[in-house]
Amino acid sequence: MNSDTAKGNWKQIKGEFKEKFGRITNDESTEAEGSFDKLIGEIQEKYGETREAIEKEVKSW
Repeated sequence: MNSDTAKGNWKQIKGEFKEKFGRITNDESTEAEGSFDKLIGEIQEKYGETREAIEKEVKSW
């Protein structure tokens, strides 16, 4: 497991927490950020890419 994969796993956990916190506080912006972070984390864990490279690719969709 490389460091980008481990960071991706941690990013998923943080994203899930942020998403749930946004849902509890009724803050759609925080909930959306959490969903985005979770997505980036899943991709990062699976492919071992850097966060910056993944964000650039996802934003180009």
